[in-house]
Amino acid sequence: MRFKDRVRELRSSKNLTLKNLAEKTGLSVSYLSDVERGNTNPSLNTIEVIADALEVSVQNLITGVEFAEELDINALPEGLQDLINDERYAEHLNDDWISLLNQIQMRGKRPQTKDDWLELYLHLKRVLGD
Repeated sequence: MRFKDRVRELRSSKNLTLKNLAEKTGLSVSYLSDVERGNTNPSLNTIEVIADALEVSVQNLITGVEFAEELDINALPEGLQDLINDERYAEHLNDDWISLLNQIQMRGKRPQTKDDWLELYLHLKRVLGD
């Protein structure tokens, strides 16, 4: 299931309109519509806000969710490639983790350096209890 479909499914199951969800999250209706149409990749903070508004954990919201159609290792940002090639983390970063990391933003921007990507990865591991 794609993230956009998961958000729409949960919102509908709680009988919330986009306007209701916007009020609960503080996000705009147009932004949430873009999320549900797959036109934008939400940041980690936004994923947390949406999960809270839908009364589910972040783990529940994103477990089993596909953030990208197909993972192209050669098209990954340099800092993420550096993290993947670090032998301390390489065995933990499977395709699901790499895809997830590649699709989200942190504090409204994409991580740049290996350390930025590591910070995002470790934060997600804590949030997901993984």
